[in-house]
Amino acid sequence: MVLLAAVLHATWNALLKGGRDRLATFVLLDLTGVVLCALAVPLLPGPAPASWGFIALSTLIHTGYKLLLIESYRTGGDLSQVYPLARGSAPLLVAGFAGVVVGERLGPLRLAGVLVVCLGLVLLVGVTGTVLAAHRRAIGFALATGVSIAAYTVADGLGVRRSGSAVGYIAWLFLAEGLPLPLYAATWGRRHLQAGLRANLARGLVSGVLALAAYGLVIWAQTRGALAVVAALRETSVVVAALIGSVVFGERFGYRRTVAAAVVTAGIVLLNAPP
Repeated sequence: MVLLAAVLHATWNALLKGGRDRLATFVLLDLTGVVLCALAVPLLPGPAPASWGFIALSTLIHTGYKLLLIESYRTGGDLSQVYPLARGSAPLLVAGFAGVVVGERLGPLRLAGVLVVCLGLVLLVGVTGTVLAAHRRAIGFALATGVSIAAYTVADGLGVRRSGSAVGYIAWLFLAEGLPLPLYAATWGRRHLQAGLRANLARGLVSGVLALAAYGLVIWAQTRGALAVVAALRETSVVVAALIGSVVFGERFGYRRTVAAAVVTAGIVLLNAPP
């Protein structure tokens, strides 16, 4: 389920990257989630009171994450560069946070799996001095995005475990965190937002469905597995993103990224080892 979520997540990020108006696309993505979850909430058991604080915290972090991701792409970062940096920096941070906050300790093989996956992601990015100089701002925003990913991953992992209802937590989370960005765009966004919404309607709606399914699967998985393992498996989406970047956007894949994909695959095998 987490690997399926990885494919869905890479796909909606590619749709976001490929759109001309990324703010409008993200607004449509959020509103799609809000509408679907508003329809579902009356039919689902509500999350326990102990989880509401985590929903509020995750909403705040998700809003910052979206703005950082938009800025990463706006400053000229490639999908195959920004996406691996943002997603690849998160698993190690999650492992550290989970160890300190939750007391989760990974066995030797699974810890090795997290490290191997992160190594593969570093190889996939291949940030040289020249690239670093040319895309310093995009790389900085991508790394900040990675910190926000780790933060909301731990917040939601703690929240869903206290909710008593994974589907109820997912529905209320998407309902809450889907509102701030559209409100921001309507109040302080660009003047031509309405035209952007029309031009990106189909892209935004599809992205919204994919994003809801992708993160919903991840939150569900967090009730059944260690946070660091789920995070590392989810971030294998960077391999899919690199393939999409190569095939759709003409970004070079090459020998190095092929090796990196093999390293990530080896990490996945270790992550699926017995605890």
